[in-house]
Amino acid sequence: MKKKRTTLKSFVLVSAGLAAGALAISDVEFSLDRHDNGYSIAAGMKEAVAAENIQHRPIQSLNDFNEAFVHIAESATPSVVTIYTESSIDRPVMTPFDLFGKSLNEMFNGQSRESGKSRKEVLHGLGSGVIVSSDGYILTNNHVIDNAYTISIRTSDNRRFPAKIVGKDPRTDIAVIKIDATGLKPIPIGNSDRLRVGEWVIAIGSPLGENLARTVTQGIVSAKGRANVGLADYEDFIQTDAAINPGNSGGALVNINGELVGISTAMASRAAGFEGIGFAVPSNMANRIFSSLVKSGRVERGYLGISIQDVDENIARGLNMKNVEGVLVGTVMAGGPGAKAGLKTGDVVLDFDGRPATSSAELRNDIANHAPGSSAAVRINRDGKLQTLTVRLEALPDKEVASVQGEEVSSDLLGFMVAPLDEQTSQKMNMRPNSHRLVVTSVKGNSPAFKIGLRPGDVILSIDKKQVGTTAAFNELVKNKKRGDLLFILVERGWSRMYFAFNL
Repeated sequence: MKKKRTTLKSFVLVSAGLAAGALAISDVEFSLDRHDNGYSIAAGMKEAVAAENIQHRPIQSLNDFNEAFVHIAESATPSVVTIYTESSIDRPVMTPFDLFGKSLNEMFNGQSRESGKSRKEVLHGLGSGVIVSSDGYILTNNHVIDNAYTISIRTSDNRRFPAKIVGKDPRTDIAVIKIDATGLKPIPIGNSDRLRVGEWVIAIGSPLGENLARTVTQGIVSAKGRANVGLADYEDFIQTDAAINPGNSGGALVNINGELVGISTAMASRAAGFEGIGFAVPSNMANRIFSSLVKSGRVERGYLGISIQDVDENIARGLNMKNVEGVLVGTVMAGGPGAKAGLKTGDVVLDFDGRPATSSAELRNDIANHAPGSSAAVRINRDGKLQTLTVRLEALPDKEVASVQGEEVSSDLLGFMVAPLDEQTSQKMNMRPNSHRLVVTSVKGNSPAFKIGLRPGDVILSIDKKQVGTTAAFNELVKNKKRGDLLFILVERGWSRMYFAFNL
């Protein structure tokens, strides 16, 4: 009898342990906490326990490894939704007489089809989204819902709800939509800054069509901090080889703890198919955008009023720097925060608010992430001397704006031609005349100048840090140059100033 009681007691303890474990990885609950500085996605104790439980689950066999991914997918998939959109475009009315892409009116009367009749055509779009709050807030990409007049979503349990736009931010390609629903399962939000290259990740979305909703793919983090991809103004992408295809946009990139670490955004492909390169907006960036959009419907960013560029070996040599480091300041907007703080063209920013400036993309994001009105210390290298300036950031404007007669000087060695910006040259270049400035009129296609990015229309401001405004001054500065020498040029292109450094 005693043995039976002991057995029963053991069974009860084991059952209690299993129940506790099940509760630990049960549905995750989130809430939108209202603070003075807006909304934030806040995780409760249940999420922390769940993530901790998954993280420390022992892997003792291949089956355990397999089960770990199954648990992650089962935990995160209910938080991913399919988004349906409808938008419209105007299509020109085609007639049977349209030949070779031109109508008879265009061929005989010179009238453009644009001036004729058109009809509305409905476009149906499909993407993905991630539930981040129990009361219906959903993160997705801006390009998924942009220009849509109807938006609806379908949850993992096949419920369909109309959705409305809370706010969108084209500069990061993030948008927030909301539905009125109950019984939703929000996803835990991870810290994307802690994500490491080589970590396992899972992408969940609806690629290629409604029939493939909530597809789960697996891979690793291939790289972090990818910028200059051309997808958004502010880029800090996570690169992954987890399959991301059309329709995955706005879906979840999840780490092995079952936490959201990114919003799947795009793939890189030469043939419109998956080639192992996908990009996701980091969860920390998406979370900041979410808070701003829910609070005010728009995103406020810090603004310093400068243009910046990366420092390479040639630019470092041109500035007599010992190391290739920092970010170079080009344009300093008159009356802007940077000018007020004392920043100048040619300064090299080494640190911004205590963080090393390792690239222009990263520095641009750091500036934007600071609230307008906040102050930051900027450590710079100016002509070999280190100094620290204090800047007070302003709000980023909706649009960042700024506003000797002689024959052309030609040189096979330089690879480009310049001329005074006189009346004749200015008309040819479609620029305002200024005879005290030199403009690049042509660049040889195979020259180092072309390869580094110099283009016709660039205005030459200085050569080797010496100002130049006449052909005589230009000739004096370049006459002793020989092949292999470094040429260090400051140019003005539109409102922006930038440096080019290359070997002749």
